[in-house]
Amino acid sequence: CHPQSLSPPPPSLSLPHPQSLPPAAGTGRRLRGWRGPAGGSRRQESGPMDRVVTSDSLAAKKPPRLTSGSGQASAESPESPAGSHVEWCKQLIAATISTQLSTTTVPDAITKDYKVLRDGNKLAQMEEAPLFPGEAITAIAKDVTYICPFIGAISGTLTVTEYKLYFKSVLREPPFTLDVPLGVVNRIERIAGIQENSCGLEIVCKDMRNLRFAYKQEEHGKLEIFENLMQFAFPVSKNLPLFALKYKENYPVQGWKVYDAVGEYKRQGLPNESWTISKINSNYELCDTYPSVVVVPTSVKDDDLCKVAAFRTRGRIPVLSWIHPESQATITRCSQPMVGPNDKRCKEDEKYLQTIMDANAQSHKLIIFDARQSSVADANKAKGGGYESETSYSNAELLFLEIHNIHVMRESLRKLKDVVYPVIDESKWLSNIDTTHWLQYIRILLAGAVRIADKIESAKTSVVVHCSDGWDRTSQLTSLTMLILDSYYRTIKGFEVLIEKEWLSFGHRFAVRIGHGDENHADADRSPIFLQFIDCVWQMTKQFPAAFEFNELFLLTILDHLYSCLFGTFLYNCEQQRVKEEVQTNTVSLWSYINSQLEEFTNPFYVNYENHVLYPVASLRHLELWVNYYVRWNPRMRPQVPIHQNCKELLSIRAELQKKVEELQREVSSMAVSSSSERASPTHSVSPVQTTV
Repeated sequence: CHPQSLSPPPPSLSLPHPQSLPPAAGTGRRLRGWRGPAGGSRRQESGPMDRVVTSDSLAAKKPPRLTSGSGQASAESPESPAGSHVEWCKQLIAATISTQLSTTTVPDAITKDYKVLRDGNKLAQMEEAPLFPGEAITAIAKDVTYICPFIGAISGTLTVTEYKLYFKSVLREPPFTLDVPLGVVNRIERIAGIQENSCGLEIVCKDMRNLRFAYKQEEHGKLEIFENLMQFAFPVSKNLPLFALKYKENYPVQGWKVYDAVGEYKRQGLPNESWTISKINSNYELCDTYPSVVVVPTSVKDDDLCKVAAFRTRGRIPVLSWIHPESQATITRCSQPMVGPNDKRCKEDEKYLQTIMDANAQSHKLIIFDARQSSVADANKAKGGGYESETSYSNAELLFLEIHNIHVMRESLRKLKDVVYPVIDESKWLSNIDTTHWLQYIRILLAGAVRIADKIESAKTSVVVHCSDGWDRTSQLTSLTMLILDSYYRTIKGFEVLIEKEWLSFGHRFAVRIGHGDENHADADRSPIFLQFIDCVWQMTKQFPAAFEFNELFLLTILDHLYSCLFGTFLYNCEQQRVKEEVQTNTVSLWSYINSQLEEFTNPFYVNYENHVLYPVASLRHLELWVNYYVRWNPRMRPQVPIHQNCKELLSIRAELQKKVEELQREVSSMAVSSSSERASPTHSVSPVQTTV
């Protein structure tokens, strides 16, 4: 919980009306003064409260575990956000006992009755929720109390729309606003108080916070606040469309044109004599979780590819992700071979990997990186999966990177949330962070990517990367390695292409791992795989602050909209599903939003280190917790200086300095020409100064 919306802007910034530009999943980071396609400037609101009075006692103890949607509290709770049920009920009663309910209303995407009330009620106007194009209000409740762990109970108006939960109180100065996309909601619990007339809501979010609301039951029961929240926070479970399918904002830039598979491979110098751009999967028949365009060795026949697909889990054959521009060493990705306990072999698969090795004349070896722990790979082998045997695959070396599975990562993030929200134990901060093992897992990921990059860059050896299915740890490793090796992916557009290519087109199961619109919060397939990747990228930006064109806000915005369901970019599990659902036609791309306001996301210190390889130090001594993401809801942890605003000012100063440099360069060139003419001697000419700010 935070007195502002997601990833709050600095105090000096005001928030425009959301129809101008969407927030970063409710972050309030909207572009000031941006003109929509119609041309006119849209109205702006003043920013929400930034002045905070806190008390650790208000963040109190954690409530019991609850059964989702049951309205009943159980005594055991490993993951609930507060202390005892009695303590929670006391807070609930204290918040509601003095609440005086006034007129409340419900829909028809805001009824005529409410319009009459709003026109005659200045408070209602001031607390009205701003809406996106296509967004409708489903329920409004006045005199609801938001129980903030940092500043205590706040009374205001709670609005539920098809897209967000919006709470606003104008009783404080400046007004307090909470703007939460329903896509970030993981679980909603209805809690009955000790007194008959008190009721509460506990909302557990995917973005490291929990929200609590209290209200009087007899009146608000008529409004079905809980039912509306359940319906629109989990539309997939209720057979309703995600809000991204209704959102119809127009942006100056078309984000769906950012990635073109053939164009990206051509940028890498493909096709060439060894590799071809194949359409064998154009109808997703070879592999339904792969993209329609893949790069495979030129000499391999389609029949052999089908046999290799039959030997690889889910048909995910080794295909090229990246090729070194000089050595021609390649990164290829795939899933595990189905060797099984009887050590089954496939001569087509063995020959296929030999062909990949032969395509690189610089090396007579092929390194196979298995992302899994060796013990887990052995267990998978007993179940019909497995790994490549060095005796069967000649000239191949198998290395295990010992990365834990999705369940371990999910549990690690849960522990991290317990440490950072809502109460932070300052005396045990470092030891508590260490017990989560989160940074340890980030270190292992980075170390694996560095090992892969070093084999390609230093040893000039081609590599094959896989885990079990090839869509989780494989995507993490290939994309991080490409970021290390190729400076293009460190630009804003290049990073967007990297996500589109290695994550979206190659079938990372975003819908399953995130749980978009699904109320089954206990689903064992959920895991913060993509979050870990972005965290690793952030660690790299800390170690190489001038090597990336994008800033921290860019990464925060991507993560916020990973959950928000405002854009279509991260919806569904693979390219085939997105094509079937016509995502590019029916939704807006996140890149449309970002690329329409690039100055918001540009790093003022960026220097284009073209062709430079970056080796991050994968040591815990050089890694740190990403406080601006994981602990951003705690006002004590926010930076006192508005970093984002400072970056924008630095960009402006940089542009002015660059302009002066260019003027000086012209003057020097003019003086050189003049001096050369006077002396009539070309030997005295002066080369223009090459300077970049």
